[in-house]
Amino acid sequence: MIEQLNSNAKMNRQVLLLNQSYEPMQICNMRRAVILLFLDKAHPVEQFDDEIRSITYSIQMPAVIRLFSYVKLPRNNIVLTRKNILKRDSLACQYCGIKSLPLTVDHIIPKVRGGIDSWENLTTACVICNNKKGNRTPREAKMKLLSKPRVPSRITFIQRFVKTPAKEWRPYLFMD
Repeated sequence: MIEQLNSNAKMNRQVLLLNQSYEPMQICNMRRAVILLFLDKAHPVEQFDDEIRSITYSIQMPAVIRLFSYVKLPRNNIVLTRKNILKRDSLACQYCGIKSLPLTVDHIIPKVRGGIDSWENLTTACVICNNKKGNRTPREAKMKLLSKPRVPSRITFIQRFVKTPAKEWRPYLFMD
């Protein structure tokens, strides 16, 4: 029973999936990584010290896998959601820098003035700064943004998604 629990924990470990060009695509679980290896769609680039065994087969647990064929990804397939905006802005108010909750999502150009829901027009704000700004632009409210909101890149987004990256991932995510 304990061996089976350890086996389940192994299969839930995270694996970095790279495109054929070594560009980070996503983080998947061990089950998906092993399936991609068995189907000959990917090969291991980096491996953990542990292994996965069956009655007839044994493989080293992959930490990073690379696809054999190139997959063309959309330029930005990161969905515009409140959660993703908060993640992009590192859970900090972009007007005062405070990292306390509750945080809101603020339209830089207010909707009543024609502002739209886009990565460049939405930012994270604490309740105090959001109320202070109101339905004005930051210039009218005499408030300055600490950073210009941008569409997040896939690599940046993966870096922020990963709380504790495996040491084997560092060359692919953090440019060591």
